[in-house]
Amino acid sequence: MLVLDDLLIDGIKIYQDDELYRFTSDAVILSKFASFKKGDVVADFCSGSGIVGLHFYALNKAVKSVDLIEIQSELSSISQKTIEYNKLQDIFSVINKPIQELDKTFNGKYSLILCNPPYKKAGSGEPNGNIKIAMCRHEITVTQEEIIEISAKKLKHGGRLCICQRTERLVDMICKMVSVGLNPTRIQTVVTKKGGSPYLFLIEAVKGVKPQLKILPELINEGM
Repeated sequence: MLVLDDLLIDGIKIYQDDELYRFTSDAVILSKFASFKKGDVVADFCSGSGIVGLHFYALNKAVKSVDLIEIQSELSSISQKTIEYNKLQDIFSVINKPIQELDKTFNGKYSLILCNPPYKKAGSGEPNGNIKIAMCRHEITVTQEEIIEISAKKLKHGGRLCICQRTERLVDMICKMVSVGLNPTRIQTVVTKKGGSPYLFLIEAVKGVKPQLKILPELINEGM
């Protein structure tokens, strides 16, 4: 069943489906963490219902364009419905295909790629019985390594990748980023309560720049 949720920013609303993957507070935290530059050409990889790209736009309306790239046709259709409801067709485009199938015309296109990826590593844990939800939580159709490799190709020089992930995967992510020329510049950990152990990290990496890593203060996710 489709529901229309209010982002509480300038009347912008987003459609979600109770039977498909619904976004969590992590998506909103990521969109707030991502740095903004006027005229950004943005891609939201594994976009689901489009929450990260939409919320980022709501906070930073001087973007040039936002591509919502999602493999599941049902979620892409919901994103399109959201775009039309908010009359954002001049800014947003929906691309219903795996990120692995983005061709060479996308190389160097983006100044910013946002991604709230599947958290569960391929082959780990028991996938949700609903395959449509499992695809969003488990690396069934795309891996962390593929996301980073493809981002490195699709970003222009100086472009940023902003992504979130479970803390136990931080080392692997940094190593992969550096190996493809994406140098981490900002990291922030997220906890559910003050003094608690971090469950999530946010990281920004920039293509082709010297590492100047900043560790930001811990963030408390009050939405958890």
